[in-house]
Amino acid sequence: MADILDKGSRDKSIDGESMKGTGGQAAAAARSRERTFPVVIESDADGYFVSCPVLQGCYSQGDTFEQAVENIKDAIRLHIEDRLASGEEVPEKVSVSLSTVEVTV
Repeated sequence: MADILDKGSRDKSIDGESMKGTGGQAAAAARSRERTFPVVIESDADGYFVSCPVLQGCYSQGDTFEQAVENIKDAIRLHIEDRLASGEEVPEKVSVSLSTVEVTV
């Protein structure tokens, strides 16, 4: 599961750039290669909720961790296909940081 953030990690960062879909040919080429996207997986009593922070509005869920990961892969694939069909940018590599903060309540 190299395409997800380590559940126990404290600080992670990925750097990069963007590409723009320019029609059918770019869409076909973009779909045919593997990409890595950061995802955030949260668990609660009802199962797992997973989102891809670099693809706004791209999220899914699952009863198990593994199911949630497979579901977000499908959601990401569909999200990218839709963006490319619309000629929108798709992040090629991104910069995302995951950290913790201390809050006094």
